[in-house]
Amino acid sequence: MENKENQYKVILYYCYAEIENPDQFRDEHHLMCLELDLRGRIIISKEGLNGTVSGTIENVNEYMKRVKADPRFADTDFKEDFHPEHTFKKLNVRHKPEIVHSSLSHINPRIKTGAYVEPEQFREMIKNEEDIVILDVRSNYEHELGRFKNAVTLDIENFRDFPDKLNELEQYKGKKIVTYCTGGIKCEKASAFLLEQGFENVHQLHGGIIKYGLEAKGEDFEGKCYVFDNRLSVDVNKVNPKVVSKCFVCGTNSDRMVNCANPTCNVHVPICEKCGWEMEGACSSECKEHPDKREYNGTGYYQKNTNGYDPYKGFQGKLEKTK
Repeated sequence: MENKENQYKVILYYCYAEIENPDQFRDEHHLMCLELDLRGRIIISKEGLNGTVSGTIENVNEYMKRVKADPRFADTDFKEDFHPEHTFKKLNVRHKPEIVHSSLSHINPRIKTGAYVEPEQFREMIKNEEDIVILDVRSNYEHELGRFKNAVTLDIENFRDFPDKLNELEQYKGKKIVTYCTGGIKCEKASAFLLEQGFENVHQLHGGIIKYGLEAKGEDFEGKCYVFDNRLSVDVNKVNPKVVSKCFVCGTNSDRMVNCANPTCNVHVPICEKCGWEMEGACSSECKEHPDKREYNGTGYYQKNTNGYDPYKGFQGKLEKTK
């Protein structure tokens, strides 16, 4: 929510659209982000772009304006939030085979995908329709922190494992299925895959959990939503919130998401504040004693070693530094 203290904006977005020369587009996009002093992670591929970035409100607004000015991305749906500072420490714009690693590269959501369900429609649907399957397509550490009430969750470490769970989902083939994820991007291919496999009544929550929190106040989403920046998690439910996750160390109710301080472990788990300090940010006694354990600062978020990271590397002469 915007207030005088929140002078930065963080956005989450994706758009499936054909990019003929992703390497060239990646360079141009990187330079534009540098010009606007944006930080975050953006993935470019032949099938489109996917990103989450932060910057001043003015600069992020300008970025969104420029992206939507490109006819290929005119219908990009930006999920916007506000924060007192950057939610990232650096900028990464990368060219990858897919904008979300799915093992479903043959699927084009522009051609076929699950029907969109808007947040308010979804809220009414989960209240009034009994024989409906709400399917979480995210990874374990995400849905263990927070999920929709009565949602079906899958035991997967990565989204690329989703197709392997087809046998478990066969029991729902004759039911109405609504998939959901953080911002909507995984559902584009997950719902399309189900349709490809003979499921007929498949829908997806448009804009995911984040948009549902912004437009429908997050009702019946229990716990917090894991996000891929230094906030680690965000509140969603403003109507009937509930903590569903437990401290990995002591088992008490806790929704404080932490990366284990042992970099060779780095597991993403809830750890209560008391255990966080007692364990110095580690998830176990073994990790606490690890010689490479990082210093715990109370947040459980650790910036990766930048190893001399320079966002202008390879672009000298293309853009005059303004810093």
